Amino acid sequence: MSVERRGAALAAAAVAGVAIIVAARLVTGGDDDSPAPDSAPVTARDGCELLTVAASSEKGPLLSRLADDYNGLGRGDDSTCVTVRVETAASGDMEAALVDGWDDSRVAAGIERPDVWTPASSTWLNLLRYEQASADNPITVPDSPVQITATPLVLAMPQPMAEAMGWPETPVGWSDVLALAADPAGWGSLGHPEWGSFTLGKTNPYISTSGLAATVGQLAAATGKSSDLTSADVADPAVQQRLGALEQAVVHYGDTTLTFLANLLDADRRGRGLSYISAVAVEEKSVFDYNAGNPSGDPATLADATPPDVPLVAVYPEEGTLYSDNPFAVLDADWVTEQQRAGAADFADWLREDAQQAEFGDAGFRSLDGQPPSSLLDAGTTTAPSPEQRALTIPSGQVLDEVRSVWDDQRKRARVMLLIDVSGSMDEPANGASGESKMELAKRAARDSLPQLTDTDEVGLTIFTTDLAGGRNHQELVPVGPLGANRQQLDAAIAALQPQNGTPLYEATQAMFDTMGDVADDQHITGVVLLSDGQNEYDGGISQEDLLDHLESRASENHVRVFTVAYGSSADLDTLTSIATATRAKAYDARDATNIGRVFTAILSNF
Repeated sequence: MSVERRGAALAAAAVAGVAIIVAARLVTGGDDDSPAPDSAPVTARDGCELLTVAASSEKGPLLSRLADDYNGLGRGDDSTCVTVRVETAASGDMEAALVDGWDDSRVAAGIERPDVWTPASSTWLNLLRYEQASADNPITVPDSPVQITATPLVLAMPQPMAEAMGWPETPVGWSDVLALAADPAGWGSLGHPEWGSFTLGKTNPYISTSGLAATVGQLAAATGKSSDLTSADVADPAVQQRLGALEQAVVHYGDTTLTFLANLLDADRRGRGLSYISAVAVEEKSVFDYNAGNPSGDPATLADATPPDVPLVAVYPEEGTLYSDNPFAVLDADWVTEQQRAGAADFADWLREDAQQAEFGDAGFRSLDGQPPSSLLDAGTTTAPSPEQRALTIPSGQVLDEVRSVWDDQRKRARVMLLIDVSGSMDEPANGASGESKMELAKRAARDSLPQLTDTDEVGLTIFTTDLAGGRNHQELVPVGPLGANRQQLDAAIAALQPQNGTPLYEATQAMFDTMGDVADDQHITGVVLLSDGQNEYDGGISQEDLLDHLESRASENHVRVFTVAYGSSADLDTLTSIATATRAKAYDARDATNIGRVFTAILSNF
């Protein structure tokens, strides 16, 4: 167990303004809970009040377009007229930010204070009520908000793999996934040894709706009962053991499902659509988006999309699953006026009308009565609701809090090396008002983010710059080992980092990728967190092409992923993105160096 529980540290970071509500745009980001690109400012028309709606981003772009349509209708009078502005925020992060209310510092950090919150699922409303009550804070969300659309959690699987498990004729559930994941023969037990072992993609349940819903579904399936999940179920050691066994199939976690979907689409483009991952726990709507070749779900990028060669199918776990019911919650806060409340009610009613519901259906969402859109049914990638497709009841806030605590204990452990650029340019001022150097800002962010990991996670630290002692270009300062044993040593080593010479990006990346490959095993998520603020300045006989070929050829064997951070305005974002893509990881954009705290919080959610 960590000095501070992983989940508590992550939630505290969010409340302190370090969470990723306003994180630098993730290079591959944009799924059910990731921040979307900023849109043009929206201002209230004469006689109206501005209504800020915080939306989960799987529906953010569509909801923003619908808000524009609504604003153009000129609805309302002096007591009900509002101009709607839609802001995108991760549901888990918004929940954490609302526990203690709101303040101006959040606005200064780029977070708009919401009047309405429409997360992906009422799970977040239940958690918020529970955490506010536990902290003796006022409850700020209604008991029974209206619903504006729906989509269930599914296991998205490449169609040949789903068919090998019997889909669609034979129901497939979490128990089948566990059996296949635990089988030493892997897919060979079903006649496909070329597919290797069964692998699962899943997001962090402290941040992502799909990760939380998947964990609830896994635990409910582990009970072997048809009833909904209770505190007693979550506390059952046998149930926890089954969750832990299934978590061993996870390739890595993450803040968004788009990491997995984008990497899968890239593999498909290379003719390797069956080599990357066996299943991803996502919302059904994401299957629709992926099969259109537009995994971000943004309508603005749909026109240029090309469908994949190997489509995904939506496997609805036979033991039951949670629906993302997309509540529309007007906040019970002193900053929300009566006119905003009246206007919000009118906007919600308008969204529920047939014409707007048809647009939700065109975007892959289900109708308010749970019917899937015809486009999904016609494509054969999902099935119509049936008695066998059981919808789980959303647990209480207390049970959901217990679910996340159990996941803390049972999740797959990390084995990660921090690979930090200490070139001379890290001494340059960070862009911002603090006057700190990039090095000082990065050190504080790295130290502050480590409490996300537990004492049984393994972490090390390596620096890279040219002309180190002994003619080396990288140096291990703290070997990879249990964080409980080396937390103080690691913290002190990070605090002592100083800018030095040039940037041997290619050589250091390849060396550390190979080093971590030597210690990789099936019991750990093994990876490198690479932070660099510049261009490669030393080839060491390794070209960029050589490096990427090396990474891609070995990544499928050693399963080491290199998560990259492009730090500061001079960072080589393109190269760092290519490195992450080659290892089926994710690149993060922190060229605005003041975002590095939020990016470190986001990047460690992969472990």
